[in-house]
Amino acid sequence: MADEDIEAGGGGGGKKKLIIIIVAAVLLLGGGAGAFFFLMGGDSAPQEDIVIEEPEPVNLQAIYVTLPQPFVFNVTGDMQQRLVQVKVQLMVRGDQNETLAKQNLPLVEHSLLTTFGAATVEQLRTPQGQVEVRKQAVDTVQAAMEKVTGKTVVERVLFTGFVMQ
Repeated sequence: MADEDIEAGGGGGGKKKLIIIIVAAVLLLGGGAGAFFFLMGGDSAPQEDIVIEEPEPVNLQAIYVTLPQPFVFNVTGDMQQRLVQVKVQLMVRGDQNETLAKQNLPLVEHSLLTTFGAATVEQLRTPQGQVEVRKQAVDTVQAAMEKVTGKTVVERVLFTGFVMQ
Protein backbone atom coordinates (compact mmCIF):
# COMPACT_ATOMS: atom_id res chain seq x y z
CA MET A 1 0.00 0.00 0.00
CA ALA A 2 2.89 2.37 0.65
CA ASP A 3 4.25 1.51 -2.79
CA GLU A 4 0.91 2.44 -4.39
CA ASP A 5 0.95 5.89 -2.71
CA ILE A 6 4.48 6.55 -3.99
CA GLU A 7 3.54 5.47 -7.52
CA ALA A 8 0.35 7.56 -7.48
CA GLY A 9 2.19 10.62 -6.16
CA GLY A 10 5.17 10.13 -8.47
CA GLY A 11 2.98 9.76 -11.59
CA GLY A 12 1.27 13.10 -11.06
CA GLY A 13 4.58 14.88 -10.59
CA GLY A 14 5.90 13.37 -13.84
CA LYS A 15 2.92 14.70 -15.78
CA LYS A 16 3.44 18.17 -14.30
CA LYS A 17 7.12 18.11 -15.28
CA LEU A 18 6.20 17.01 -18.81
CA ILE A 19 3.68 19.84 -19.17
CA ILE A 20 6.22 22.38 -17.85
CA ILE A 21 8.86 21.13 -20.30
CA ILE A 22 6.41 21.33 -23.25
CA VAL A 23 5.30 24.86 -22.29
CA ALA A 24 8.94 25.95 -21.91
CA ALA A 25 9.83 24.46 -25.32
CA VAL A 26 6.88 26.25 -27.02
CA LEU A 27 7.84 29.57 -25.39
CA LEU A 28 11.48 29.11 -26.42
CA LEU A 29 10.55 28.33 -30.03
CA GLY A 30 8.10 31.23 -30.15
CA GLY A 31 10.70 33.62 -28.75
CA GLY A 32 13.29 32.40 -31.26
CA ALA A 33 10.87 32.85 -34.17
CA GLY A 34 9.94 36.34 -32.94
CA ALA A 35 13.61 37.32 -32.65
CA PHE A 36 14.29 36.00 -36.17
CA PHE A 37 11.45 38.02 -37.72
CA PHE A 38 12.42 41.11 -35.75
CA LEU A 39 16.07 40.92 -36.86
CA MET A 40 15.43 39.91 -40.47
CA GLY A 41 12.43 42.14 -41.08
CA GLY A 42 14.16 45.44 -40.29
CA ASP A 43 15.17 46.55 -43.84
CA SER A 44 16.30 50.14 -44.19
CA ALA A 45 14.83 50.49 -47.73
CA PRO A 46 11.12 51.20 -48.04
CA GLN A 47 9.13 48.37 -49.60
CA GLU A 48 7.69 50.49 -52.46
CA ASP A 49 11.17 51.30 -53.84
CA ILE A 50 12.06 47.64 -54.40
CA VAL A 51 11.09 46.46 -57.89
CA ILE A 52 11.38 42.76 -58.54
CA GLU A 53 11.01 41.71 -62.16
CA GLU A 54 9.42 38.30 -62.16
CA PRO A 55 10.39 35.99 -65.00
CA GLU A 56 7.58 34.70 -67.13
CA PRO A 57 6.39 31.32 -65.93
CA VAL A 58 7.50 28.45 -68.12
CA ASN A 59 4.05 26.92 -67.89
CA LEU A 60 2.62 29.41 -70.41
CA GLN A 61 1.10 27.75 -73.44
CA ALA A 62 3.45 27.20 -76.37
CA ILE A 63 2.30 29.10 -79.45
CA TYR A 64 3.70 28.47 -82.92
CA VAL A 65 4.13 31.39 -85.29
CA THR A 66 4.39 30.28 -88.91
CA LEU A 67 6.56 32.41 -91.14
CA PRO A 68 4.52 33.30 -94.24
CA GLN A 69 6.99 32.06 -96.87
CA PRO A 70 9.69 29.40 -96.88
CA PHE A 71 13.31 30.49 -97.08
CA VAL A 72 14.98 29.69 -100.40
CA PHE A 73 18.73 30.23 -100.56
CA ASN A 74 21.93 28.94 -102.15
CA VAL A 75 24.70 27.28 -100.20
CA THR A 76 28.17 26.52 -101.46
CA GLY A 77 30.18 23.40 -101.01
CA ASP A 78 31.55 20.29 -102.71
CA MET A 79 32.43 22.24 -105.90
CA GLN A 80 28.87 23.24 -106.73
CA GLN A 81 26.07 25.34 -105.35
CA ARG A 82 22.98 23.78 -103.84
CA LEU A 83 19.51 25.24 -103.57
CA VAL A 84 17.89 24.89 -100.14
CA GLN A 85 14.28 25.51 -99.10
CA VAL A 86 13.43 25.68 -95.38
CA LYS A 87 9.98 26.19 -93.86
CA VAL A 88 10.22 27.67 -90.38
CA GLN A 89 7.97 28.08 -87.35
CA LEU A 90 8.83 29.99 -84.20
CA MET A 91 7.86 28.64 -80.79
CA VAL A 92 6.96 31.37 -78.31
CA ARG A 93 5.28 31.28 -74.90
CA GLY A 94 2.23 33.41 -74.19
CA ASP A 95 0.08 35.82 -76.18
CA GLN A 96 2.36 38.79 -75.53
CA ASN A 97 5.37 37.05 -77.10
CA GLU A 98 3.23 35.90 -80.03
CA THR A 99 2.23 39.50 -80.70
CA LEU A 100 5.84 40.69 -80.44
CA ALA A 101 7.05 37.96 -82.81
CA LYS A 102 4.37 38.81 -85.39
CA GLN A 103 5.10 42.55 -85.13
CA ASN A 104 8.79 41.94 -85.74
CA LEU A 105 8.59 39.30 -88.52
CA PRO A 106 10.81 41.26 -90.93
CA LEU A 107 13.56 41.38 -88.29
CA VAL A 108 13.13 37.64 -87.60
CA GLU A 109 13.25 36.83 -91.32
CA HIS A 110 16.40 38.93 -91.78
CA SER A 111 18.09 37.22 -88.82
CA LEU A 112 17.20 33.77 -90.15
CA LEU A 113 18.31 34.57 -93.68
CA THR A 114 21.66 35.82 -92.35
CA THR A 115 22.13 32.58 -90.40
CA PHE A 116 21.05 30.36 -93.31
CA GLY A 117 23.30 32.25 -95.72
CA ALA A 118 26.33 31.45 -93.57
CA ALA A 119 25.57 27.71 -93.58
CA THR A 120 27.50 25.25 -95.74
CA VAL A 121 26.39 22.17 -97.65
CA GLU A 122 28.40 20.00 -95.26
CA GLN A 123 26.48 21.41 -92.29
CA LEU A 124 23.07 21.01 -93.85
CA ARG A 125 23.68 17.43 -95.05
CA THR A 126 23.94 15.92 -91.58
CA PRO A 127 21.36 15.94 -88.79
CA GLN A 128 24.01 17.25 -86.37
CA GLY A 129 24.79 20.10 -88.74
CA GLN A 130 21.10 20.98 -89.04
CA VAL A 131 20.87 21.07 -85.25
CA GLU A 132 23.85 23.46 -85.18
CA VAL A 133 22.18 25.72 -87.75
CA ARG A 134 18.93 25.69 -85.72
CA LYS A 135 20.84 26.64 -82.55
CA GLN A 136 22.60 29.46 -84.41
CA ALA A 137 19.22 30.60 -85.75
CA VAL A 138 17.72 30.68 -82.26
CA ASP A 139 20.68 32.63 -80.88
CA THR A 140 20.57 35.14 -83.75
CA VAL A 141 16.80 35.69 -83.52
CA GLN A 142 16.84 35.98 -79.72
CA ALA A 143 19.70 38.52 -79.83
CA ALA A 144 17.89 40.62 -82.46
CA MET A 145 14.57 40.51 -80.58
CA GLU A 146 16.26 41.41 -77.30
CA LYS A 147 17.80 44.51 -78.88
CA VAL A 148 14.41 45.68 -80.13
CA THR A 149 11.97 44.51 -77.44
CA GLY A 150 14.17 43.90 -74.41
CA LYS A 151 13.03 40.25 -74.31
CA THR A 152 14.24 37.14 -76.12
CA VAL A 153 10.60 36.40 -77.19
CA VAL A 154 11.41 33.29 -79.31
CA GLU A 155 12.11 30.06 -77.45
CA ARG A 156 12.81 27.76 -80.41
CA VAL A 157 13.18 27.86 -84.18
CA LEU A 158 11.66 24.77 -85.78
CA PHE A 159 12.30 23.46 -89.31
CA THR A 160 8.94 22.18 -90.53
CA GLY A 161 10.14 21.58 -94.07
CA PHE A 162 13.65 21.08 -95.42
CA VAL A 163 14.66 20.39 -99.04
CA MET A 164 18.16 20.54 -100.49
CA GLN A 165 18.82 19.96 -104.23
